[in-house]
Amino acid sequence: MASVRIAALGAIGVRTGRVLTEGDELHYEVRGDGPPLLMISGGGGDAGFYEVVATILSGQYQVITYDRRGNSRSTRNNPQNFEISQQSRDAVAVLRANGHASALMFGNSGGAVILLDLAKTHPHSIILGVVHEAPVVRVLPDAAKWSRFFANCYATAHRFGSHAAMARVALSTRLPWKSLKAVPSDLAKRMAGNHDFFVKHEMIPFSGYKPDVRKIQENEVRLIIAAGAFTLRKNLYYGRASPILAEQLGRPMSVLPGNHISYLDQPLAWATALRELLGTRQLAPNEGG
Repeated sequence: MASVRIAALGAIGVRTGRVLTEGDELHYEVRGDGPPLLMISGGGGDAGFYEVVATILSGQYQVITYDRRGNSRSTRNNPQNFEISQQSRDAVAVLRANGHASALMFGNSGGAVILLDLAKTHPHSIILGVVHEAPVVRVLPDAAKWSRFFANCYATAHRFGSHAAMARVALSTRLPWKSLKAVPSDLAKRMAGNHDFFVKHEMIPFSGYKPDVRKIQENEVRLIIAAGAFTLRKNLYYGRASPILAEQLGRPMSVLPGNHISYLDQPLAWATALRELLGTRQLAPNEGG
């Protein structure tokens, strides 16, 4: 992983910037000069999640990543309450700051929830969206169990602190150790600073989000629902939601390599697979396969 990261980062420059929107400044990074690809991160909201794969993909796309409001190098002033609808507007603001009205999009985990909300509220901003392992537990048959789990994690955060709550959430993901070890030290340090915001503000809105299936269908947004092969094989809750969501939306279901964060531990294979999915951007809104 380290050698891939060093080689990739040396291959192309990174342009950074900040956009002021709704009272906060959002840090963003741009790599490449092709068709725009906006990548939205999940819990912890940091552009660094995609640093390596963004560089790999920048040979074909202009890859735009950013620190979401309230996380890392972006600010959190207005409002104090976390709103997914505002996170969607933030994504559009980052896109427009880079001169684009629409883009290919990828969202992972909480970022996939934001992408689903964009499909409802800003459909014309999406050329094609890849929704990867959105933790929308309300679509699951055992939704009540997982809603209670996240409510208990939230209570843990306020009673015992954010680190204890994050430990409970992390254990539920059952991520392989090799994936966790692949997190770069600078990203891990910034993420640690985001844990309190995640468990006290982002976690419940993300896990409790219910996609507006009817509205997304009416908007005829081109979406592909995806999950990692490891996630599906282990029958993990955030992966189980993906085929259910694909069926509800009438959108194709695809499998990417690895697990929830394999853009970190399998960057070359993962980026290659994502590139193949993005190449299906002429897919009709209701076409499967």
